[in-house]
Amino acid sequence: MSALADRFGRRHTYLRLGLTERCNLRCVYCMPAHGVPLAAKRDQLSTDELVRVTRLMVGNGVDKVRLTGGEPLVRKDALEVARQVGRFDLRSLAITTNGLLLEDRLADLEDAGLTDLTVSLDTLRPERFEAVTRRAGLPVVLSALEDAMRRGYGRGGRALKVNVVALKNANEDEVVDFARWAASEPLEVRFIEVMPFAGNGWDRADLVPMAETRARIEDSLGPLSALDDGPHATAQTFAQPGWRGRVGFVASMTAPFCAGCNRLRVTADGGLQVCLFGGSPVSLRDAMRAGASDLEVVSLVRRALEGKHAAHAGMDALAKAPPRPMVAIGG
Repeated sequence: MSALADRFGRRHTYLRLGLTERCNLRCVYCMPAHGVPLAAKRDQLSTDELVRVTRLMVGNGVDKVRLTGGEPLVRKDALEVARQVGRFDLRSLAITTNGLLLEDRLADLEDAGLTDLTVSLDTLRPERFEAVTRRAGLPVVLSALEDAMRRGYGRGGRALKVNVVALKNANEDEVVDFARWAASEPLEVRFIEVMPFAGNGWDRADLVPMAETRARIEDSLGPLSALDDGPHATAQTFAQPGWRGRVGFVASMTAPFCAGCNRLRVTADGGLQVCLFGGSPVSLRDAMRAGASDLEVVSLVRRALEGKHAAHAGMDALAKAPPRPMVAIGG
């Protein structure tokens, strides 16, 4: 087994595997209210193709897989994908979900080997949840998180994270409430800077910088102590003595973490992206359906990594030429 490394020596051990472009929410920072054009079902990877891609990545050093979307659990065979992927020799099998379909599926996901869970949740207020997501459902999401904590997620090395996209004049007044939640429960609340993607109407004025969010929390709760995040972390995490959980800041725009990037993304339609903000993806789907051998598919991955840049172009450049919608990339 040889590492999937780029020309800057970054070893890629983390695969974000897109199961679908579909989503049952219409979050304002992610897509327009009417949705975005989606790939036809025939153009999306089959279960066997998803498993094959994962097998090849694991055979070349990947030891963490995260199932993403869209909303991954709207895919009818999401549990079967999880079961098959969970049979590989992984350090971590994770999923990122909006939580609306999670509670009924969590026991099966756990049986499949799910070690880490991330739930996207931008507000703790029902009326604001509907304004941000254009759908109802906050009590359902909170119930799923309670169930996850009862099952032991958030403890014993089984990560439980809540992703909060911080939006100017929308939910920034809730960051202290979220921090208090992290203090009282075994979860990591991560505040994410809003990023430009096609169709989301990104405006720099909507950005709430990490420094501003942290200052708001510290003004109310006191100084935060930095924790040891490791070389590949996307979030800078903090806590206070006595907290059960922690807060984190994903500052993709104001403090990029490209130097430690170890992530590969395969979209639901089989596109390989070596950077979230990269250009045109390499189609592993087309290669596999044209009869490419395992060695040839892995060679495509290696060639794509040779072209990976040291860092993304910066928020102003990205705003002028935003990448595909987030639901199409898989986060």
